Amino acid sequence: MNDNNTEILSEKLVSSFYEALLENGLAPKTIESYVGDIRSFVEWLESKGNIFTGKLTRFHVTAYKNFLVQNNYEINTINKKINSLQSFNQFLIDEKYLTEKVVDLCRDKLKIAAGSEKEVEVFTDAEGEKLLFYIQSEEVTSRDRLIILLLLYTGVRVSELVNIKLKDVDLLSMNLTISWGKGGKRREVPLKGEAIEAIKEYLDGERKDNKFAQSEYLILTNRAAKMDRDAINKILNKLEKRLDIRLYPHKFRHAFCTTLIKKGVELTTVAKLAGHASIQTTANFYINTSSKDKRDAVELL
Repeated sequence: MNDNNTEILSEKLVSSFYEALLENGLAPKTIESYVGDIRSFVEWLESKGNIFTGKLTRFHVTAYKNFLVQNNYEINTINKKINSLQSFNQFLIDEKYLTEKVVDLCRDKLKIAAGSEKEVEVFTDAEGEKLLFYIQSEEVTSRDRLIILLLLYTGVRVSELVNIKLKDVDLLSMNLTISWGKGGKRREVPLKGEAIEAIKEYLDGERKDNKFAQSEYLILTNRAAKMDRDAINKILNKLEKRLDIRLYPHKFRHAFCTTLIKKGVELTTVAKLAGHASIQTTANFYINTSSKDKRDAVELL
């Protein structure tokens, strides 16, 4: 393979990584950050005379981390780049370029002072209440209400949400079966009563009258037999402007996982409900204590 072809492959891999993050419903700024980190990593490799062809190695990871440390990058910046590399590592495994994980967060992330970890963005109690009250109004269609409740109470990724089929919903057992990742992975998530009622309302009303009512997919639009990611984002953008609350699909997922952990649900259970390939992923994102939690704790003294 000549240099031009390998350069094209490296750019194709980065672009495919971008598309995979989009499908997983990450916030635009998060995607921009991940892809920017990987582009920087690939450029660093090229500066060493190596064109990236999908074969990420343990040596690459440790050498890159040493480069960042020696060039006085902030600890949080280095750890963010390591997180991005881990995500890229998993993408390369999914795409069959690799067969094993070469990024080990426990070993590769630099230790920082306890309690200084970055927090994920979730809804405040006031925001959550405002959102739930508003979607009960007549201004919101039964379909859009269902979308919000499924995002909030199941923690689904947006790519999973739009692919839910009628057969995946078991109203009797109050379970939702979600297909995720490659290789036909499936998980079951129990449905709250509010979500069940929203599904029934949508099925018996708005969906029944849709011209695509025979579609196998649960959520439809007026123009297609299946909802897509862009349509979900348009709905959330409209609500965001109406309520003045920052809304994007992964924020609901963060809220789902964080709420469960704060209520004492075991990390292994949260990982299974969220469809995380590793419990370490759940721990890295969601066991950090918020600034408010720490302040409240100090006030108890």
